[in-house]
Amino acid sequence: MKKKKEKNNEIYFYAQENKFSKKNNEIPKEFENKIICSDNLIILKKLPDNCIDLIFTSPPYNFGLDYSDNSDSVNWNTYFEKLFEVFDESIRVLKYGGRIIINIQPLFSDYIPSHHIISNYFMNKKMIWKGEILWEKNNYNCKYTAWGSWKSPSSPYLKYTWEFLEIFTKGDLKHKGEKENIDITAEEFKKFVIAKWSIAPEKDMKKYQHPAMFPKKLVERVLKLFSFKNDIILDIFNGVGTTSVVSKKFSRRYLGIDISKKYCDIAIKRLKTTSIENKIF
Repeated sequence: MKKKKEKNNEIYFYAQENKFSKKNNEIPKEFENKIICSDNLIILKKLPDNCIDLIFTSPPYNFGLDYSDNSDSVNWNTYFEKLFEVFDESIRVLKYGGRIIINIQPLFSDYIPSHHIISNYFMNKKMIWKGEILWEKNNYNCKYTAWGSWKSPSSPYLKYTWEFLEIFTKGDLKHKGEKENIDITAEEFKKFVIAKWSIAPEKDMKKYQHPAMFPKKLVERVLKLFSFKNDIILDIFNGVGTTSVVSKKFSRRYLGIDISKKYCDIAIKRLKTTSIENKIF
């Protein structure tokens, strides 16, 4: 009955008739377990097709934050044009059955629903929308006042204590891996598949001199739920390397790219002090 319903409803109809190759490739050794300081588009173009298992990243939000001498406040058309050029290459290097997960927070003050715009882009590229995770940060600092109209329905301004993780997969909902390389427990699985994750923001941002870091717990959940040990994990906006650090800790191979030498140096230092918890079998 379910199969018939899926056929009749044309399951993920928008991603049908894609032209993705099913032939996956190995990442060249010179890019394995590396932090590379460069423009991400330049490095992505050097990678072969279908060589990355999981891309987990958070692009600059265009909020006007100070990212180590790099602008985070540009014209919105320019922002999305550049971002989608990078995402085009990201899709190309992603394996068939690989996942790309984008952490994004819309800019509500500019009325730009970035998560919808980005999701629409991936759907138009025939990527399968696998789901959306609401990352509840429990950050109640935004409650300090009300913006927009005060005590009036004329123009109330909504406030949010969460961000989004938009999840897309290339060609197939299933990502293949060896059973012995699964490291998520039954209890973790039951907890993580509930798509609202209550995780506090990173507390060490001042220590690492970065204004918008992933908390390590967020990356750990993503890796355990969506990847196998020994998978290649790519962060195209690697910052100070949290994705790479957690990947190493949980026996994933990694590639981190960032344009800031300062951030790359910090990421490399963090990796040197990171020990592997789960041995690769």
